[in-house]
Amino acid sequence: MGMSKPNTDLSEQQIDRVIEMAWEDRTPFDAIERQFGLSEAMVIALMRKHMKRSSFEMWRKRVTGRSTKHLGLRTNDVARHKSASQRFITHNKMSKR
Repeated sequence: MGMSKPNTDLSEQQIDRVIEMAWEDRTPFDAIERQFGLSEAMVIALMRKHMKRSSFEMWRKRVTGRSTKHLGLRTNDVARHKSASQRFITHNKMSKR
């Protein structure tokens, strides 16, 4: 059969949070699973159901194979949830590189 059905026991607020976490490049699927009990396949199904098709396809293309979304593919320098460019950000403006 393949795809798992998204967990329908989640509140709208929880669904919004799952989508927010899934959209964030540096939040691994494992963190979503720990917090909400949703496997990667379930998160994908939830995203497909709750997003416009074009947004979902853009997100899927972006996260497929992305090392930061999968803890097993991460390098050790991604231990913290902090952008590599964080130190360059001052007064909400990003310095030119």
